[in-house]
Amino acid sequence: MLKKTFFFALMLFLLFFCAFPARAENIETENIETEDSSYITLGGAGEITENAVFEARVLKILNEESSTRENGSIFIQQDLLLKGLTGNFKNQEIEYKGISEIEVANSGLYKSGDRVLVQAENLFNGKNVFYIMDYVRRPYLYLLAFIFALLIIIIGRKKGFRSLIGLIASFFIIIKIILPRILAGGNPLLIGVIGSFSILAVIIYLSEGWKRKSHLAIASVFLSLLATMFLALLFTKLTRLTGFSNEEAAFLLGADQIINFQGLLLAGILIGAVGVLDDIIIGQIAAVQQIREANPSLPPAKLFKMSYKVGNTHLSAVVNTLFLTYAGASLPLLLLFLIQPEGATSFRQVINDELIATEIVRTLVGSIGVALSLPISTYLAAYFGVKKRRA
Repeated sequence: MLKKTFFFALMLFLLFFCAFPARAENIETENIETEDSSYITLGGAGEITENAVFEARVLKILNEESSTRENGSIFIQQDLLLKGLTGNFKNQEIEYKGISEIEVANSGLYKSGDRVLVQAENLFNGKNVFYIMDYVRRPYLYLLAFIFALLIIIIGRKKGFRSLIGLIASFFIIIKIILPRILAGGNPLLIGVIGSFSILAVIIYLSEGWKRKSHLAIASVFLSLLATMFLALLFTKLTRLTGFSNEEAAFLLGADQIINFQGLLLAGILIGAVGVLDDIIIGQIAAVQQIREANPSLPPAKLFKMSYKVGNTHLSAVVNTLFLTYAGASLPLLLLFLIQPEGATSFRQVINDELIATEIVRTLVGSIGVALSLPISTYLAAYFGVKKRRA
């Protein structure tokens, strides 16, 4: 009865959010011309009435020149013959003049057969303007996703398939539930807590099934998320983080919606810790169960102590993983500080920068939440992992 009641409640919860999606005002975007973009004027291709993006294939490299920057590094510019693959320019040949006196910061080095993304603009004189935006990476991303899914199913079998379903459900909850409600002006922190808990609930019950182990994991996740939320809220306020340090925040400032960027930062911290919480909590509860099966006569206190020692080893690896993940994402910024003239930027100034401070708070709060999940999950599994026998 309890099982049916829970699943009914969970389905109602998800259906409610799906049936009544958050509504956000339409965002009117402006076409911004990039000053350092290298593009050429062409005529006689497709007719466009507004800015358009289409895909094209590189047929031939018409010309190629290399130039040297002031620091001694070399960059290459190319003139290319393209063939449109989509949109108004499908099957049209376009001659792209990429060689100019201005270096395009994000220009790539292309070869015949490459698929590229092209921006087309219509000028007042009726001529079309084109420039290459980037490679088309989508087919290779699909291939990588297919290899990933195939290996997970082959290695994990039934459990691996369930984990893939959980991954898809997590993506759905983030894209269709969490983000629309934040854009609609909802409280990002509250939405982040509910969304994170929903993600882990779906993942745990899909991968582990309806078991006491899963129930204990859900309780451990709930308590760990509450602790992480409190610490994130406290230290975000104490360090006065605004959430505007990331480059992406500048693009959101132009939106018509009122977004709580500090709350968005807090929601990001919670969601970032979710995956690690799942790993350590499930692993720790499983360790308690294995030790109990090996020696059913162990009292809960002894079982807690032995299982806790096992979890300590796992914890250090998980915390290091969490730290290195955030550190790896911040490498370009750290390099920026290192290349400053000697003495211009001290260590105290570096860690005081909001972008660096944000990553420090994110890493340490997430790590503390993960660390707290170890004793919480071990205690619940040791003392409540076995049903009490009726007298």
